[in-house]
Order: sequence, then structure tokens, then C-alpha cells
Amino acid sequence: MKKLKRSARLVEMTQYLLARPHTLISLTAFADRYQSAKSSISEDLAIIKEVFEGEGLGELNTLAGAAGGVKYIPKTDKTAALRTMHGICRQLEQPERVLAGGYLYMTDMIGQPALMGEVGRIFASAFAGKDIDVIMTVETKGIPLAYATATYLNLPVVIVRRDNKVTEGSAVSINYVSGSTKRIQTMSLARRALKDRSRVLIIDDFMKAGGTVQGMVDLLSEFNATVAGVGVFVESGEVGTEERLLEDYISLAKLTNVDLKTKQTTVVPGNYFQP
Repeated sequence: MKKLKRSARLVEMTQYLLARPHTLISLTAFADRYQSAKSSISEDLAIIKEVFEGEGLGELNTLAGAAGGVKYIPKTDKTAALRTMHGICRQLEQPERVLAGGYLYMTDMIGQPALMGEVGRIFASAFAGKDIDVIMTVETKGIPLAYATATYLNLPVVIVRRDNKVTEGSAVSINYVSGSTKRIQTMSLARRALKDRSRVLIIDDFMKAGGTVQGMVDLLSEFNATVAGVGVFVESGEVGTEERLLEDYISLAKLTNVDLKTKQTTVVPGNYFQP
């Protein structure tokens, strides 16, 4: 790269860091990239760090030593995240979203990259301190959420299928009981998709009783994998605690009331925002 003026270098460095979250970048790499002294790079990074943290864009962590450098950690403070979720809750309360069985139509919202980017950043903030190797979701509506989260955590995504695909080779399949319908269903994961003993973050779009998430947890045991966390976009409050198959999870929104006759719903921020 040609030598840049400081103003241009600051812009390019910022973009470089934003595109590589959770990646340790050495001062030497920056110095070589911009043909600048390490002292100048350090001053630039101090400016970027101040802006990132002042504007709530995340943290720029510095690691000292010969193998050190800087690492950008995307984060959204809870005040900003709560503001975002209040807006999403209002959208979810629209009467035309109510479906049979107390579910909500969310496909249009999940299909908005900018909105899912905000949700993914919130999930990334919630699980930033966890030791995670991969993000898992089940097809299909959970996929945009998983990829949005993976973008900010800089992690790969594995997708659990409802049936085995020939193009994915041999797979592990299990039967699980849907927590809401009590029906026996099947899910499968290609053997090559997940390394043995991986630490996995599960992301799902909607949870009623938790049968699907519990199925993924059971499937992970076949790979000797560990569940590092569970993130749910919307949970249903219509299920009693004694019916919930899962206890340890983070939700961003909670559907607390559904009137199928009047199409009136109440959606509030989830347990992530509780004291």
C-alpha cells in the first residue's frame, strides 16, 4: 500500500479494524502496511480507541509484548441496545403479525440486513467474553441471525438441517420432541461441519418451550461439543417455567401476551435487559 496522509490512514485503519473483529493485529503489521513508524501507529490507534469507546462502537484492546498488538471488540452498550429492542418490539406488536398457535410473523424483519446487523451486534456484545469456536443455528429463519452474530464475533457458522443432504456427506441425525407441539422431529448435522470438542454458541429466532434448542444441545453431545451459550431473538412468555425445557439462555425480546381474537400482542425486551 502506498504511503498515506495521516487523515487517510486513520480512515483506512478504522475500516481495517472494523472488518477484522476479534483479530489480534500487531503494530508491526500496521507499520508495514502503512509504511509508518510504530510510534505514529500507536498515536493513531489511541485516537481510534477514543472514538470507538466514546461513540459506543466497541473496545480496542491493546496487548503488550513481542506477540502483542490490538484487537477490536464490537460492542453495543445496553442503553443503546435497549433502545433498539424497544423499536423492534413495537414492530412485533403489529396485529397482522399474529399467526395461529401464538407465533409471530418475523420473516420480513429477519430479511432486513441492517436490522439483523443491529441484533447480531447485541448478541455479539452479550457473548463477547465467552470462549466460542463456532455458531450454530437450525434452518431456516435462524440463519440470518446466526450470520449477523458471526460477523461481529468473527466466527464460522454451522447449520443444522431438518433432513440429511446428500451433498453434505455422512451426518449425525437425532430425533427430538418439539416442546410446543410435542411432536417427534428430526435434525441432522454433517460430520465434517463441526470439529470434536468445539465450544458452540446456539442462536435461534423464536423459542416457545425450547424443544428445538434442546434438540441442538443433544445433537452437540454426539460431537463431544460444549454449549458456550444460547441466544434467542424472541421467546414466548406463554409457556410456564415448568414447561420450559431450557433454563440458561439469553433472549432479546419476550412475547408476553397474545390475543388471537383481537390480534393484540405485547412484546417487551427480553431477559438480557433484566437487572
